[in-house]
This record gives sequence, structure tokens and C-alpha cells, in this order.
Amino acid sequence: MSIDLKRLLIGFAAGFLSHLVIEGAVGAGLCAAGLIPSLPWSLTLVPPLGVPQSLSLAFWAGLFGVLYVLLEPWLTAWFGRWQGGLFYGLVVPLSVDWFVALPLKGRGIGGGFHPEDVPVDIALNASLGLGAVVLFWWGLALTAQGRPLPPPNPLRG
Repeated sequence: MSIDLKRLLIGFAAGFLSHLVIEGAVGAGLCAAGLIPSLPWSLTLVPPLGVPQSLSLAFWAGLFGVLYVLLEPWLTAWFGRWQGGLFYGLVVPLSVDWFVALPLKGRGIGGGFHPEDVPVDIALNASLGLGAVVLFWWGLALTAQGRPLPPPNPLRG
């Protein structure tokens, strides 16, 4: 399997923008509803590079976009284009958050799975993943330069 640099760059941009725009919009809605204490965007500088927290998180979200690009052929073959994207968007970012990021931050697996936090975690991470998938396919279509994408198989997504 050859790796297409254009697809990787589009995947990174899709994940990066998904964090700032899609997940940010969902977070703003959750904040407006009183379900989270503050807006999701933060200019607080974080170590080790001293970059704003939102840009740091967007970088990591960009890597989720790259991971999707690498897994996409397998996901599409098994589930179909949109179903594979749905599976990725709902499962991968949430699993990495619960089983890698939160324990590394000292908050334990799933942050303790507090009942009030679980739906918020699901909403934020699913919006990140699904947004990255949709933005990836949109970006791929925009850069096709007159070469249309193959139509999706209606039986497979």
C-alpha cells in the first residue's frame, strides 16, 4: 500500500480544523447549555513548547486525521465509506482519550467515568472524529482538480 502525501496532508488539515471548528462548536453548545464550565477554546500556554492550548489540541487532532487516512482503506473495505468513518469517529478519538490521554494526565481510565462527564466526552470526541472524516472527504473532493471521486457504493456507503 502506497501512502499518498496529499491524502495525509488533507487528513491532518481535516483533524486540525475539526477540533477548532466542529468540536469547538459542539463545546460552545455544551457550555451554553451549562454542561461544561467554559468555552472549549483556550489561549493558555501549555508546556513543553508554550503554544496556546487550542493549537496544541488541534495539532493532536490533526494526527487523528492522519490516522484516519492510514486506516481508511481498511475501514472502507470492512464497513463502507461513511459507516467506516462513523465507526472511526465514534470509537477511536474517544478510546484514545479514555484509555491513553486521561491516564497520562493522572485522571485515571475514562477520567473515572463520572456519569455527568461520559456523555460530554462522547459528544466532544465523536464530533472531533466525525468532523475529521467529513472534512477529509470534502477536502479530497475539493482537491480532485477536475477528477471526480468515484461514486460511493450505495450498498457499502
